[in-house]
Amino acid sequence: MLHATPADALIDVPRRIAAEGLVPGEEVLLASHTVRGPGIAWTAEVRLRADADGTVDLTRDAPLAGSYTGVAPMGLLWAQAPQTPGAPREVFAAEPAAPLHTTLTLRRADGGVWQASLVQRLAGPGVTRREVRAQGLSGTLFLPAGAGPHPAVMVLNGSGGGINEPRAALYASHGYAALALGYFKSPGRPDHISDTHLEYFESALQWLHGEVRPLGGFVALSGQSRGGELVLLLASLFPELVSAVIGYVPGAVVHSAQNACNPANGPDSRNGPAWILRGEPLPHLWEHNRTATWAPWDHGPEPRRHAHALLTALQDADAVERARIRVERIRGPVLLLSASDDGSWPSSLYGRMVAERLAAHRHAWPVRHLDFEGAGHSIVFPTVPTTQLVYAHPVSGRLSTTGGAPAPNAHADEASWSAVRDFLQQATQHLRTSP
Repeated sequence: MLHATPADALIDVPRRIAAEGLVPGEEVLLASHTVRGPGIAWTAEVRLRADADGTVDLTRDAPLAGSYTGVAPMGLLWAQAPQTPGAPREVFAAEPAAPLHTTLTLRRADGGVWQASLVQRLAGPGVTRREVRAQGLSGTLFLPAGAGPHPAVMVLNGSGGGINEPRAALYASHGYAALALGYFKSPGRPDHISDTHLEYFESALQWLHGEVRPLGGFVALSGQSRGGELVLLLASLFPELVSAVIGYVPGAVVHSAQNACNPANGPDSRNGPAWILRGEPLPHLWEHNRTATWAPWDHGPEPRRHAHALLTALQDADAVERARIRVERIRGPVLLLSASDDGSWPSSLYGRMVAERLAAHRHAWPVRHLDFEGAGHSIVFPTVPTTQLVYAHPVSGRLSTTGGAPAPNAHADEASWSAVRDFLQQATQHLRTSP
């Protein structure tokens, strides 16, 4: 009848969704239904025609109509949209690292209904979860199955704040001790990014080295958006504590607090510092900038593109140079993942800036920059919905767009995760093969 193979696996495992036993040439509706976030139903649907053998197979068949076009084996998942208007964009379960359960329903013209289930897991067998509140830290540690030691990854979120448990759980499922660290909008931490002291991350790295004792002392940093800026910055400031860097849509310069600022700091709070080191604010792009203006963001048509304001600031070459992250100080391989239609900031340009600076300084470790054509700011991992391009910023509340389109975003999710796994495998290969 209808089946998904494998029916229960990690979220990044491709599935074959197919049905047999139909009438040759019969048209059917095939739909998916997943409850995500705070009990919100997300759905997708396609119309398909059975072949001469009476089968439909999403690894082979393009839909006649529906939520996506072209052959897309996992399209019924990445093309899902929430059925509640104005619903939160949260695409995981209410418990962040919990499995996602999807019901597949096939409807025949004669009224017959077939169903099958599909489970996507973030935490594989034997993965353990532990909340970390030691030494003032706010995070969650996921450990792989087995005694270890394991190489480690520290995971940092962007301007939405919080603790990125789903990504850390998936890293642990692939053999890495993963600390998802919150630095604002998480227990015991401020509600805003303004005036974040970088010694907090230094302490987290020291804790990870001392408590987890990763294999060969290997600790990679993985960050998204502001977290992508942050991982490059931390690796340049504390190179002895960082073995490799993965920057999802990263920044090449130090930015101000921007839209995640603390409004209590006054009317210019978004122009204030985000990062403080040894009691001093780091020079940032908006500081003493002769060309920067928020007008394209404040007065542009909705949904607004935050990137348009940042492009005005990047016209001041002196300000850019003052704010540049000194990535040449990094002591390890670097992976940069950017998007050509990034609505939040110009990650394609930033990725090139970082790669070119590393090349100019003859960086001794591998550097790879993947720029995904037509994709937007929200590069995650397979297979999550990519349809919610317009959103209200979780701190500022402004309506904006991350850019991209569902299909290119889905491709970026899949290809980036493959690149990350290869990158980490290569970076840790000498550790895993050592006697």
